[in-house]
Amino acid sequence: MLSYSSYMERSRCFEHYNIFEDLFGEAFFLPRIPLSIKYEQPDGSNLPVYFGNQIKPKEAAVAPSVVFEGDPSSLWSLVLTNPDGHLSEKDAECVHWFIGNIPGNDIKKGEEIVSYLQPFPPRGTGSQRLVFVLYKQEKIIDFSSYRKSAPCLELANRTFHMKRFYREMQDSITPAGLSFFQSDWDDSLTEFFHKTLNMKEPIYDFDFPEPYKKPPVWFPKKAAFNLYLDKHRDPKQISKELLLKRMKTVDPFEPKKPEPKYPNALPEDNKLPSWVRVEIRKQRLKWGRYSDM
Repeated sequence: MLSYSSYMERSRCFEHYNIFEDLFGEAFFLPRIPLSIKYEQPDGSNLPVYFGNQIKPKEAAVAPSVVFEGDPSSLWSLVLTNPDGHLSEKDAECVHWFIGNIPGNDIKKGEEIVSYLQPFPPRGTGSQRLVFVLYKQEKIIDFSSYRKSAPCLELANRTFHMKRFYREMQDSITPAGLSFFQSDWDDSLTEFFHKTLNMKEPIYDFDFPEPYKKPPVWFPKKAAFNLYLDKHRDPKQISKELLLKRMKTVDPFEPKKPEPKYPNALPEDNKLPSWVRVEIRKQRLKWGRYSDM
């Protein structure tokens, strides 16, 4: 059993990551049963689940070992759910694992309601939370309404609502343990989506709004003439002009000319406008957008 200070420390962690609110709404409980969850790696090492640590999808490809203290005559249920991972419903979860009617603390003797499925956070969605919730059962429960045929690779069939599940079963189960980790995209998921889930890999990009520009005026005050006009020009056109300037200085058949030691010591045409002379100096010193010239 955990000390009171450990309860509060872990509860603050769960509250910080919004675990209770996203899974149980306004409900709250103290996780009194510590869970020891470890993912075995190909090299024989074990990767533990703490409280929000990062585990890559390829590191969690196989179901973990779960150990907790339980009386041999007791019954338990273990649910692994992802409140961030449903691809089509905003307020739904994706259940990754569900073991019910676990005798004592022997997970292997439990009834597999939903087979294990590794995390699959799509590219561009950032880290997703995968939460293990351990329930203590008062009796053997018929979970047939939640049962899915293995391997259950149709993601729509893994739709889950923890709050709804607990409301339905609250007379027979009591939440007792909680742990979670976070996972974000890695390169193993491309093959996982294509070959395991048999679907096109979803990729999300942030749609950045266009930067705000003040409407142009005829006589801008305290603004450099050329820089002011560049703000209202097409960036592609500016890049094209710079590329053409660079191409004029490059000859594939001639060696590159040595740079002058003191570029701004070269004479200038005083008849040129001041803004043109400033641009010439920037180009000579390779400042700003002329750094690649």
